Amino acid sequence: MSDRNASPRISSIAWGKMEVEGCPAGKDMKLWPGGGRPWDWRETDTRHVPGIQIADAQELLDHGASVIVLSRGMQLLLQTCPELIEHLARQKVAYHIAETHEAVRIYNDLVQKGAPVGGLFHSTC
Repeated sequence: MSDRNASPRISSIAWGKMEVEGCPAGKDMKLWPGGGRPWDWRETDTRHVPGIQIADAQELLDHGASVIVLSRGMQLLLQTCPELIEHLARQKVAYHIAETHEAVRIYNDLVQKGAPVGGLFHSTC
């Protein structure tokens, strides 16, 4: 990445594998302005239901993301906790929730525009 504070671009996504510029490959990824890492659901005890939690997204916010993209998985099985939506609204953080391929498209478009975007991506179900 030329700008070390730019959000990294997702270069490829396939079932169970994501590749992101400047980051190690992973199954699920957490991305933010300036970097990212594999997303280990065990850190916050995340499950498909009730889904992505405030604790999952907080790292993105802490790194300066003012737009968040949340993927639902390839088969739309990953949910998003209502508490997270309420939290983002209180923080005045824009967000997008979409199927993983669509989420990647939205995220990469925002990266291209130079937005301080973060994302949580689930590359399977």
